Amino acid sequence: MLQDNLILEHYGLNELNFDTIKSYRDRFAEVKPAHPWNALETKEFLYKVGAWGKVRDTHKEGVTLAGLLLFSEERIITEVLPQYFLEYRESKGNEEWTERFTSQDGTWSGNIFDFYFHIHEIVRNSEPQPSIASSLTEVLINMLIHADYNGEGGVILEKQPSHYVFSNPGLLLVPTDSVFSNTVSQLRNPNIVKLFSLLGLCERSGSGLKKVKQNWSLHHYKTPAIDQDVSMHRTVVMLSLSTQERQVSSSEKDTYNTSIDDSGNNFKDVEKYQNTPENDVEIDSYNKNEYSYNKELIEELKSYNNDVNSLDKEDNYYNKESYLYNNDVNSCNNNHNSYNNEQGENSSNLVNVENIDTKLWDIAALAREKKRLSPNQMEHIILELCKEKPLMLKEFAYLLERTPDGVRNNYLTKLLRKGQLQLKYPNQPNHPKQAYLFNKKDIEK
Repeated sequence: MLQDNLILEHYGLNELNFDTIKSYRDRFAEVKPAHPWNALETKEFLYKVGAWGKVRDTHKEGVTLAGLLLFSEERIITEVLPQYFLEYRESKGNEEWTERFTSQDGTWSGNIFDFYFHIHEIVRNSEPQPSIASSLTEVLINMLIHADYNGEGGVILEKQPSHYVFSNPGLLLVPTDSVFSNTVSQLRNPNIVKLFSLLGLCERSGSGLKKVKQNWSLHHYKTPAIDQDVSMHRTVVMLSLSTQERQVSSSEKDTYNTSIDDSGNNFKDVEKYQNTPENDVEIDSYNKNEYSYNKELIEELKSYNNDVNSLDKEDNYYNKESYLYNNDVNSCNNNHNSYNNEQGENSSNLVNVENIDTKLWDIAALAREKKRLSPNQMEHIILELCKEKPLMLKEFAYLLERTPDGVRNNYLTKLLRKGQLQLKYPNQPNHPKQAYLFNKKDIEK
């Protein structure tokens, strides 16, 4: 596999698309308006961002492989990477594509930078919920930065009415079961990652797909599925737009099982059937437009068994990770006015996501994306959240991806002192359902 820092000595500035370079530099200047690189000449700027390289021993220089992929054109890219191919396709559920474009059609540059922003516009216009559009572009950027561009089959995004399928050459560099929880990223293309991260489009932390899973849980969609085709050396991610069962009470479970028995499908028999290797539902079946009744039932039961408590597990993971980050797992219990005390000794620390709608999730997006925010920015986000509804401490921690102690000590206490927030139960600070309200009187003053 070719490394993306490979210097192509015979490929100079003439092999690059200057409209793409200008678009990249404009976005860079927008994200980093005071950055000294904005004043550099084109070649020096490309060198700084990793798109241009210099061979020290021979004093030769040229475009890096990463620079070629982001800033050149399809015809030139395929001289170096013959298998290179990008495609977006969309259908209404039939065999014909209602919209389709590829890197080979000649109407645009065909490089991965323009491909990303072309699809970004399509997703933004077709998905009315910003949080869904954000998750889709998050998976897209992960596909582009981790693809093996020397592999066969190309990078393909397919949109169906019920799901999206992201497919790229190259197998995962981390275990499949850790993809949606891993916080350490293994980079196949570090220069491509750098080029996109300089625009704030990705991070090296490996947390992107974890956030996608959290967002999909918030919308009650089925857990994202990931599959690796070892023989074809490809990775496939499927994002379903179908809802799944969430937290279910014992009585609801009884009703659920009874309804299955009544329909002639015993739960245990179906489970036994679904665990038979020849009857496994492969991810390739998502490309088919029709499912039999039995297969759909099996898939629903599999989702019920494996994912009904996924959000609880995810929240537990988040709480553990947050405590480790502060190097004191028990800090919440030991501090004055501890989080457990505030929520009640017998209450659960888990967040009921039914109380957190997509608008709240979107308001807090900046805090989750950036671990370092100015106090003013964080206070503004907290106040905007409270304008929507009263929130408990654990809900703030979940939305902002911060520790409960940090949120309370650094922000909520100050906002209470300044009179911008007020307690729902001011005479009972340790009330098990204590929440923070936006103080409307503060505006009237």
